[in-house]
Amino acid sequence: MLLGLCNVKPDEARRLLALFKESREKGFLVFPEDGIPDQVRSLIEQERLANKITVWSMNVIPGPLQIPDYIRALIERSVRAQTVSAEEIIAAKTARQGIFHYSREFVFYIHEQALHLPVGGLAVMREQLLHVLAMANRLYITVRVVPISLGAHAGLSGSFRLLSYEKYEPVVFTETENSSLFVEDKASLRTYVDVLELLDHQALDAEQSKELITSILG
Repeated sequence: MLLGLCNVKPDEARRLLALFKESREKGFLVFPEDGIPDQVRSLIEQERLANKITVWSMNVIPGPLQIPDYIRALIERSVRAQTVSAEEIIAAKTARQGIFHYSREFVFYIHEQALHLPVGGLAVMREQLLHVLAMANRLYITVRVVPISLGAHAGLSGSFRLLSYEKYEPVVFTETENSSLFVEDKASLRTYVDVLELLDHQALDAEQSKELITSILG
């Protein structure tokens, strides 16, 4: 009725009503439309707003901790290698590291297998692990390793990150090969929080994790 009183044209009114309905949905799915995955852009925007970011990564070093050569090696072995600009994606992902600031809190749970996977070769992995250690020494960054010796663990369903905000409800971000999902309904969030709480008990503590990474470097 208000749109009619404002003399909004029918096509525009339908577009606005569709947006209104979409805004009432819990969670949203993102598909890429060009060389740089839209999930990278969307995630960057959400990470900038979050005051705490908790990441669980089962197979690779978490994105915000990746060095350029590591990112490049991941892209070169991916199915997108021939269709995307590696340098554009590297630039976009490296820009994410601008989120690191002492006013925020970062917790990274990483499975030990990700530390052993020689992405880019031994030289690249050495630099990557040294970078993880250096970042872990910052007071506002915590790195926790889930050891291989544990066997089955709470995070077997896959990697994800929990974004917590000062003024908004938390959101969970998950991604697949060509899409990503932001989850915000309370039931789903509770499940992901439960996973993180279990990982908190199953992972090595921060100092033990640093020692394990140092031993791999040695």
